[in-house]
Amino acid sequence: MPDPTRRTRKDFPYLIQIPTRWSDNDMLGHVNNVLYYRYFEAVVVRFQMEEAGVDWINDAVSPQTVETLCRFHRPLSFPETVDAGLRVERIGNSSVTFAIALFGEDDETPAATGHFVHVFVDSDTLESQPIPAAMRGVFEKFAAP
Repeated sequence: MPDPTRRTRKDFPYLIQIPTRWSDNDMLGHVNNVLYYRYFEAVVVRFQMEEAGVDWINDAVSPQTVETLCRFHRPLSFPETVDAGLRVERIGNSSVTFAIALFGEDDETPAATGHFVHVFVDSDTLESQPIPAAMRGVFEKFAAP
């Protein structure tokens, strides 16, 4: 597996900006660790809604989070604007794994890396379901080479 700290912005075809807030910092002057997971969630949710067209309220089959991971490489701090990058790492029958990276302002290598796994389920029974074909097509466009 490649060293995640060697990834750059260009390795993540979907990027959003997340401004930090004063209250994001902990007593050490760094963004609190729990906020990194919020930033991961923000990029995944925006991607799923904007690109894949997910509607968690009305879709008969929707993605549910089953696993997340974050590796911290260096601190982020207010007043930075964080660039959150996403690429599709793996597409299974009913699951998709997103690789995530958080970049500080003007940094080419990530301050944090990790992944976010969604399993598609029937919204009523919560039983796993195949990824809908239209969404699978979107995931393939954002897949790692």
